[in-house]
Amino acid sequence: PRYRPDWASLDSRPLPAWFDRAKVGVFVHWGVFSVPAWGSEWFWWHWQGQHDAAYERFVRRRFPPGTTYAEFAPRFTAYDFQPRQWAQLFQRAGARYVVLTTKHHEGFTNWGSPVSWNWNSVDTGPRRDLVGELGEALRESNLRYGLYHSLMEWFNPLYLADKQNDFKTQNFVLKKTMPELYDLVLKYKPDLIWSDGDWEAPDSYWNSTSFLAWLYNDSPVKDTVVVNDRWGQGCSCHHGGFYNCADKYRPGTLPAHKWEMCSSLDRLSWGYRSNMSLAEVMDEMSMIEELVQTVSLGGNYLLNVGPTKEGVIAPIFQERLLALGRWLDTNGEAIYESQPWRVQMENTPDTVWYTSKGSVVFAIFLLWPRDNVLHLASPIPSPGTRVTLLGYAVTLEWQEQPGTGMLITLPYMLPSPLPPQSGWVAKLEGVQ
Repeated sequence: PRYRPDWASLDSRPLPAWFDRAKVGVFVHWGVFSVPAWGSEWFWWHWQGQHDAAYERFVRRRFPPGTTYAEFAPRFTAYDFQPRQWAQLFQRAGARYVVLTTKHHEGFTNWGSPVSWNWNSVDTGPRRDLVGELGEALRESNLRYGLYHSLMEWFNPLYLADKQNDFKTQNFVLKKTMPELYDLVLKYKPDLIWSDGDWEAPDSYWNSTSFLAWLYNDSPVKDTVVVNDRWGQGCSCHHGGFYNCADKYRPGTLPAHKWEMCSSLDRLSWGYRSNMSLAEVMDEMSMIEELVQTVSLGGNYLLNVGPTKEGVIAPIFQERLLALGRWLDTNGEAIYESQPWRVQMENTPDTVWYTSKGSVVFAIFLLWPRDNVLHLASPIPSPGTRVTLLGYAVTLEWQEQPGTGMLITLPYMLPSPLPPQSGWVAKLEGVQ
């Protein structure tokens, strides 16, 4: 069917199946904000939009008087950016897709946008097509490629003029936002478009529905591309492909619509901060807990790293990503291509989260029970029920507790020679 440029029609498009199967992605926030590398990727706004005293003090201390944000761009060098290394790291982390910021609210584009003269990564700074280079490397590694793109730009004079006119004029959209979105799609053929920066103006100002109708009907990626829900004021959680709803969104119960939880390894920022401390970095257990909760409730997990201005992913971030990958190497069967089960979670003393695949049910427990006995209240076993622990070759003994589920005897040793990991998976066959 051809989709009309209205939400009723666009929202009826089935979500391409690859996205729900993928479950795990890596988000990358990289731009001129990686140069001051302080506070957050909203540096320019806090400094010159809000005149936040801490940011003003930071610039006074570290840069010559009269420094402008534009002067940071030449220092965004990407000298050490090795796209193939990034792609291998993300693959080893268990990611099935990667989303790169092609342009944040600062307006600087990580490719040679023809409508971002001298404020892009080809004309200044890296003098490289960062979007294109990463895309090539990811595709060699068989990873799907998503492009984050901000509709708005804080200090673009065209945007500010439209805003002044209560968004009754569309000069910025026609000369900047839309030409860039079409350019990104035609040049890089992304698997996903992660839109942002939509909250100040309605979707009618952004021309979102006509862009999406073209994307779904006539673009080179019309059958495979997936989009999120940030296409204008009030769209979030209501319109679009999958829903983000809010950053770090955690629904309490199973949502009716496909969604994604985006989270960041640096708990305080999406962009790189040179003053980040270890206590501010998410630990392995929190990361696995977020992943498990998200997937049990039908979501995808998009975990963010902010590289340095040179293009280095901090070793602590690499370490966390590789830990996630090791966990998925053992337990991925319960995550990838899984579906929510009839019960998502039970609040017994051992918190258990469930996923399923066909007739198989996976019970994911985050803490190893003290007495080595796992109590599951929800599954109804049958005489033919078989229980195994992923990553451990032996069939486990279990007994039925009429009316209160089943007790599973776990092995009297941790299933890994490494220090206690976080999260184990009991695979249940022949239960209801």
